Amino acid sequence: MVEVADTLAAALFSEVFMADQLARNRISRALPKGMEISHFSVLNHLAHAGEERTPAQLAAIFHVTRGAMTNTLSKLEWAGHVHIRPDWDDARRKFVSISPAGKAARDAALAAFMPLIADVVRGIGTDKVRATLPVLRELRARLEEQD
Repeated sequence: MVEVADTLAAALFSEVFMADQLARNRISRALPKGMEISHFSVLNHLAHAGEERTPAQLAAIFHVTRGAMTNTLSKLEWAGHVHIRPDWDDARRKFVSISPAGKAARDAALAAFMPLIADVVRGIGTDKVRATLPVLRELRARLEEQD
């Protein structure tokens, strides 16, 4: 017999997955030409962090393989959006920082998609969204614990 918690879990994750897919699709279409969500995510993180990160740290933060992060960073470096430098104490390690062009690209991306997601939030209502955030944060935290 299926328990209520199982049915509720299935409904919750079904909605989360569908909302994720729809949001990614909408944001991808709004991003500047050539920018992917993964690129924006890394630029946004580096802009907020305000300090360098290693590729391994970024891979861990975004829950992707080091190879996937290396691929993303290579594209961002080619576009001039990040600077990658060697660690002066350990040549095997590198550090990544956002460049002025990367900050401008991140700002352009935000300007392109923020009106879309702000309209969604306004449509739902700020009080409902504010009430939902703690639940989503706890869901993320519990999933991270299991990772």
